Amino acid sequence: MEVPSHRYGVTVSTVRVDLVAVVVSVDGQTPRVLAAGAPRRLPAGPLRAEQTSLQASLREFVLEQTGHRLGFVEQLYTFADLGRGGHAAREVSISYLGLAHADTGPGWTRLYDLLPWEDRRPGPRADAGRVEIVRAIRAWARPDRSARASFLWGLDGHPWRPELALQRYELLWEAGLVAESSDATEATGEGMVQDHRRIVATALSRLRATLQYRPVVFELMPDAFTRGRLQVVVEALAGSTVHTPNFRRLVGQHGLVEPTGGVDHGTGGRPARLYRFHRALFTERDLVGTKLPVPRAR
Repeated sequence: MEVPSHRYGVTVSTVRVDLVAVVVSVDGQTPRVLAAGAPRRLPAGPLRAEQTSLQASLREFVLEQTGHRLGFVEQLYTFADLGRGGHAAREVSISYLGLAHADTGPGWTRLYDLLPWEDRRPGPRADAGRVEIVRAIRAWARPDRSARASFLWGLDGHPWRPELALQRYELLWEAGLVAESSDATEATGEGMVQDHRRIVATALSRLRATLQYRPVVFELMPDAFTRGRLQVVVEALAGSTVHTPNFRRLVGQHGLVEPTGGVDHGTGGRPARLYRFHRALFTERDLVGTKLPVPRAR
């Protein structure tokens, strides 16, 4: 949707208004985001004049473009910096986070291919990448930047804070360490069109923060699941491992799940009990808050 922008009654530019969706699903231990093309781009479409609801318009174009129906949807942020699309006209993107329990395939991209430094789970590839990134950050961070860098990246005694994904991306952009930076010297993960990778980082920050007070993780779960599967999905989204006994204790204390009476025989060991989300508590928990145990990794 294009609308004229007026200042003191004089048209100064044309404004294009788009909706952009960050649609997240979890496949095994891998969070994925709908992003296709080369370079990758998020599902996006113009705001339609006939739509009275932004969310209705978003759900409609995501279904048209991808075939996926969104469950949980939350507005993220409005991006409106001049020159975002490389044009003189101002481009405004109203971004949304959507969660889908969907089979992933073509069109889905591994989230940590886009933001590889955000996966803190053990692994030689991840460990090597973090060492390289930290070395580059320390080389860039002058004394007036070092405190901020240490806080965001969990250095010099600071804990790692999963929900600061956006701030970490912005620091990498300032340091010229991501492909989208105007003075980039090194690509760190896959670049995306315009500022779509920044929008993905915004969504990841919001999702990780939201996990701590709303039970949105269940939008990514099947009707019946094991407690182990629930923990794997939380760890995938947080990019960190959690302490299993503490995780199960906290989930049980909040009354978020209830046994179905069935068991899963496909775990490779003893049959595991199946649970379902206690949906009768959804409204109550949504109002008073439910702190899921999002990990803090050093």
